[in-house]
Amino acid sequence: MCIDDTLLGGNHAMTFSELRTFAFAYIKTMRLYYAFITGIAGWIGVSFYFVLIVRDFHREITAADYWRAALILTILFASWGINQVFNDWLGLPEDRINAPNRPMVTGELNVKWALTLSFSLMGIATIISWFLNPHAVIPIVFGFLLNFVYEYSKAWGLWGNVIFGLMISNCTVYGFLASGPTPDPFVTSHRLCAVFLVALMNGLMTYYTYFKDYEGDKAAGKKTFIVRYGIETARIAGVFGAFLPTLAFLFFRWMGWYSGFALSEQFVYCGVMTVFLQIWTAIRFYNFPVGPRAYYSNATNFRACACGQVAIIATFNGTLAMYLFITTYVFIGFLFGLQDDVKA
Repeated sequence: MCIDDTLLGGNHAMTFSELRTFAFAYIKTMRLYYAFITGIAGWIGVSFYFVLIVRDFHREITAADYWRAALILTILFASWGINQVFNDWLGLPEDRINAPNRPMVTGELNVKWALTLSFSLMGIATIISWFLNPHAVIPIVFGFLLNFVYEYSKAWGLWGNVIFGLMISNCTVYGFLASGPTPDPFVTSHRLCAVFLVALMNGLMTYYTYFKDYEGDKAAGKKTFIVRYGIETARIAGVFGAFLPTLAFLFFRWMGWYSGFALSEQFVYCGVMTVFLQIWTAIRFYNFPVGPRAYYSNATNFRACACGQVAIIATFNGTLAMYLFITTYVFIGFLFGLQDDVKA
């Protein structure tokens, strides 16, 4: 059994064995533990739209609503991995130093075939989203473009983290818009605060990931904050940064911009546990800013970010948030543990 390989620019056919190798390499490149970052970010928008269905649209949630949400969440959870192919392609120079065992660096993953597949999946997701709500295509386009801007923005210090945060916040907007007709008003202070918190937590998360990439970013001329100011300054800044999401949330509540819902016991639990994870992340990177321990510290880092996003859901749906918090914590650790090569 073989498959025509003309899309790869070659003159031979791809055998079933080669196709299987490609499939495993593509899935490995997707780094599935990251799926909870985009998935939970988008779930915020989906679950909040369900609140509007009952509260503002005055109707019951139907089976069709749940099926629609399942389709949207499938797109959201897959979106990180699909876009990660483009990110790895753009970041090959530094990956040859930071992660020489990644499939695209080693040649295990055929670049042309991977890019073709990701472009195709992005196209399918865009078409589906158009039928769900044409406005939902807007955050898809912005998120896709920001993924390319992000790779170059790593040379602009903290702007790289800002761009990354904005990119992921498009998932929240997408989840909201794709869930049904665009509500009027679309922009409120509560929704803006939620999107800002998503952007802030993801910008902070990617800040910590740069520690393990320090040598490669430096060699490739990527002037991240850590490269520009050095490990010592960066790890101190990371400790202060751990408190930013909590301070931002408290400020928004104090100003009355994010006060549409009473804070439940479930929110208190999710919030307290998230703060612990954020502080523990900062402590781990302060103590182990480089080396294998910096790589493994990202399990805590990813949990802190994704669980922080779950805490936003807890402000209006505490029961759902409790289930998501536990599931997110467990599966990020499980999926991260499957990929234990610090050079991949």
